[in-house]
Amino acid sequence: MSLQADFDMVTEDVRKLKTRPDDEELKELYGLYKQAVIGNVNIECSEMLELKGKAKWEEDVMSAFIYKAKELIEKYGI
Repeated sequence: MSLQADFDMVTEDVRKLKTRPDDEELKELYGLYKQAVIGNVNIECSEMLELKGKAKWEEDVMSAFIYKAKELIEKYGI
């Protein structure tokens, strides 16, 4: 499964949690999601100008989101 497909699947699964995560968990998850989808708008990243660097940065953020989402799915169930 590709990283994008895994990201999309976990995004759908995390919406089905049986119990609502606490505010800090939601804030972290939402921040990672927004960074993966939109990017970090608060700082300038020199790597963003390079396609290879930008792709690596996006992969890292998606991976972090997937890890956190799977952690919450395991903790709260779907």
